[in-house]
Amino acid sequence: MQPAAAPSLQAPISLLEKTPSILEILLRDLPPDLLLFKPAPDRWSMLDVLAHMTVIEGLYKQRTKLIMLEHSPSLPQFVPHAHQDLHRKSAARHLEEFVVLRRAFLAYLHSIPATAGSRSGEHHEMGTITLSQMLHELANHDLGHLRQLAELYRARAFYPYAGPFQRYSHPNP
Repeated sequence: MQPAAAPSLQAPISLLEKTPSILEILLRDLPPDLLLFKPAPDRWSMLDVLAHMTVIEGLYKQRTKLIMLEHSPSLPQFVPHAHQDLHRKSAARHLEEFVVLRRAFLAYLHSIPATAGSRSGEHHEMGTITLSQMLHELANHDLGHLRQLAELYRARAFYPYAGPFQRYSHPNP
């Protein structure tokens, strides 16, 4: 029996292409107090989310290149970033870096064969993962953080001022 073909890379790549524009539109011209707002001490601000997305972008590009260059390579692990290091740059700077990294990654993704989705690498916790699975997860990751950013935005900038309409929505940043 032949293994099932990996799903097309087009769906995750399509979402990955949209994320920079969505971020730029959503976060353009927001005041620093909104970008730094944390709903609780153990939760992330918009700045934290942008910094994290930038770190993940570099990691996934590195993993993708290894999968394309080697046969079943060992993939680098995610190393949680030091929180204090994230705040050395502004949210605008993190967003700018993310957009540059994402566009470069997309250019690379468009250069690889459409059939590359079944290529794989070895993840230290999950075992064998395919390029298709990894890119689908990155698209999923983008959507999760876009939702998180939207929830932070609405919880701080709009919900408190909605008066009696608050009963109809319950932000969950």
